[in-house]
Amino acid sequence: MAGIKAGRMSEDIRRIVSAKIRELKDPRLHGGEALTVVRCDVAGDGSYAKVYVSSFEGPQAAEQAVKGLESAAGLLKREISNVLKLRKCPELKFIADDSAEHSAHISRLLRELDDKKQQ
Repeated sequence: MAGIKAGRMSEDIRRIVSAKIRELKDPRLHGGEALTVVRCDVAGDGSYAKVYVSSFEGPQAAEQAVKGLESAAGLLKREISNVLKLRKCPELKFIADDSAEHSAHISRLLRELDDKKQQ
């Protein structure tokens, strides 16, 4: 699988998973409001996909969300396969990421600096 195709497939999987999170009923996902699919990396042969998930509520919530997503992996794979019309859908590996919390922290620091500057 060429690099361009893997990149396009990564973006499509990220889009599908992020849309489907809001529909899942698992209580570990908290309705999907605070979850973000940061990125998705598909292997060159298309057999595996790493999906990085972040939560605004912190790393513990992201870990719980990963457990919920792992239990819904079959449903997500079926949805990906149907939408992208794939013969063989990649195995999904969910990884907790703290980038949303990190960006919120940086935003708070910048806001504090701006407040100090205006005083």
